[in-house]
Amino acid sequence: MKIKIILLCFLSVVVSNVLQADDKINVQAVLKTVTVFKSGAEMGHVFSAALKAGNNEIWVEGISNAIDINSIQLKAPAAVTVMGVEFSTNYLQPVEKSARVKMLEDSLENIDKGKARLILSLDNDKDLLEVLKANRDIKGTENGLSVTELMKLVDYYKSKSLELQNDIQLLTEKKNKLELYYDKIKKQLEGEQKKNAITGGRLILQLNAAMPGRFDFTLSYIATHAYWIPLYDIKADAITNPLKIIYKAKIFQTTGVDWKQVKLSLSTSMPSQFGNAPVLESWYLGYVNPVQVLEKNLQGKAAGINIRGTSSLNDVVVVGYGTRKEDADEEYKPAKPIYVVNGNIMSEDEFKQINPSSIKKMNVLKDKQATAIYGARASGGAIEIELKEGLQDYISVADNTLNVSFDIDMPYDVPANGKAQTAILQTIDIAATYQHYAVPKLDRDVYLLAHITGWGKLNLLPGEANIIVEGVYIGKSFIDPSATSDTLKLTLGRDKRVIVKRDKIVDFSSVKFLGSNKIQKFTYEITVRNNKKEAVSFDLKDQYPLSTNKEIEVELLDAGGAEVNKDMGELNWKLQLAPGESKKVRFSYSAKYPKDKMININ
Repeated sequence: MKIKIILLCFLSVVVSNVLQADDKINVQAVLKTVTVFKSGAEMGHVFSAALKAGNNEIWVEGISNAIDINSIQLKAPAAVTVMGVEFSTNYLQPVEKSARVKMLEDSLENIDKGKARLILSLDNDKDLLEVLKANRDIKGTENGLSVTELMKLVDYYKSKSLELQNDIQLLTEKKNKLELYYDKIKKQLEGEQKKNAITGGRLILQLNAAMPGRFDFTLSYIATHAYWIPLYDIKADAITNPLKIIYKAKIFQTTGVDWKQVKLSLSTSMPSQFGNAPVLESWYLGYVNPVQVLEKNLQGKAAGINIRGTSSLNDVVVVGYGTRKEDADEEYKPAKPIYVVNGNIMSEDEFKQINPSSIKKMNVLKDKQATAIYGARASGGAIEIELKEGLQDYISVADNTLNVSFDIDMPYDVPANGKAQTAILQTIDIAATYQHYAVPKLDRDVYLLAHITGWGKLNLLPGEANIIVEGVYIGKSFIDPSATSDTLKLTLGRDKRVIVKRDKIVDFSSVKFLGSNKIQKFTYEITVRNNKKEAVSFDLKDQYPLSTNKEIEVELLDAGGAEVNKDMGELNWKLQLAPGESKKVRFSYSAKYPKDKMININ
C-alpha cells in the first residue's frame, strides 16, 4: 500500500512538471540586422510563437548575454499584449567550440602524448645508468683481471655512461621545451575560452493573446560588447595624381551571438537612451513576387528596357533596333538582346541567375550601336552589365543630421570571438596638393605632405592610417579631422630622394666684445636638392632665437629671402625645385649679452 502511495505521488509530481513545462514556450530568436555604433550595437531579431488564448510565458533564446535592459523593444501583433519582460543569462546552452579552440586543444593533447613518451625514455635511461653504477665494482678471479680486460671494462663503462648521460640531457631539454610550449598554448587557449561567446542571453516574456494562433515578433536591443573603429589606407601613386583614401572599419564583438548572414550597418553615432521615444508608422504587409522585384530593379537601372508580363525574364526586350514601340506592347516576338556581363557574353539562363543587388551599372545599346560592337548576334540589342566587385560597391552612405551610417547591402558574418573583422567602407579619390617639407634644425629628413581642401565632405573620423606611396608601405600616421582649418594636412612619410643639409658658415660667424657685452654672429646655409624625376614644391623652415630678457638683444641680420614670423622667430622659404636641381639659402642673426654670462644659444 505504501509503495502505491509513493508511486502515485511520484506520478503526480511528474505530471505537474510536464504541465508546467507545457506552460513555458521556448523559441529561438533569429538575428537579422545589426547596427554597430562606436560603442555598442543595436541587434534586431525575429521569432514566432504559437500562443494559446490568455496568458503565455515565452522563453526567447539566442540573444546577446550583455544588453542594456532599458533598450529592449518588442514589436508584437495587435492581438497580443506584452505583460512583462525579464532578462537572464543562459549558462546551459550548448557551447560550440570554435575551430581555433579545437586546434589548441588538439595541440595540447599531442604535446601531452609527446611529453609522456619523453618521460618514459628518460626514466628508462636513468634506470640503466643506475644499473651501470651499481655494477661498476670489479669482481674477477683470484688472480684478478688482466690489464687488457680491465681497459676494455673501463672503456665500456666510460662510453656507456657518457652515452646515457647525453641521452638524459637531450631528453630533459626536449621535455623542458615541450613544457614551455605547452604553457604558451594553454594560456592562448584560456584567452580564447574567456572570450564572451560561451553563454547566451534569454528573455522571458509574459504575453496575453486575445485569440490562439501563431504570431510573429520583432525584437531589438542595444548590446554593450560591440564596437567599431575607423582605419585608413592613404595611397599616393604619384605626386601628380589624386590621393586615394580607402576608408575601412575594424569591427569587434563579443556579444555571445555569432553574427551570421546579417544585414550590417555601421554608424558614427553613440547610442543614447535619453532621446525621444520612437514613433511607429503604419506598416502594411502584402505579397511579393520575386520576379517582379527583379524586374523592378532592371527597369530602374537603365533606359531603353521594356519588360512585358511578370512570368520570367524571357520577356526582356530592348526597344530600338528591330522593334517598334507598339510591338513591345503587343504579343510580338522580336530578336532577343544579348547579355554582356563584365565584358563577357553570357546566355539568358546565366543572366537570370544574377542577383539584382550585385549589379553595379547597366547600359543598353540599341540600333547600330550594338551591332557595331558585337556584330549581327546583337541585332536584338545588347545589355551591358557591370557587376559589383569589392565590399565597398555594396555599401551605401547616409549622411544624416547627427551622424553618418554605412549600410552594407549584402549578408555579412562577424563571429563573437573578439577579433577584428575589417570591412572596406569607401574608396575615395580626392584632389590633393603635394608638398615637401623640412625643418633641418630638428630633422635631417624631408617629409612629403598632402594638403586636402574640402575634406569635411569625406565623413572622416579620427583614426590610424597606413601610408602607401608609389606602392611602397611607408609607415603609419594619424588622421585628425577635428581640426578647424580648411585644409587637412597628411604626412605621407620621408622622401629620401629629396635631400636637405644645414651647415654653420664659420667664415661668416664671429664673436666680438663691446664694452661689457659680447656680440655673437651666426650664419647658416641650407642646401636642398631634388633627385626625383619630377619637379617638387618645397616648404623649408628654420628659426632664430627670441629674447624676453632686456640684457639679451637678438637681431635678425639677413633673412635670406624668407618669410619672417617675428612673433615666433620663424623663417619660411617656399621653393620650387626642378628635377636634379639644387638651391641654397643663407640667413644670419646676432645675439648681444653681458660677457660674464652664458646663454643657451646652441
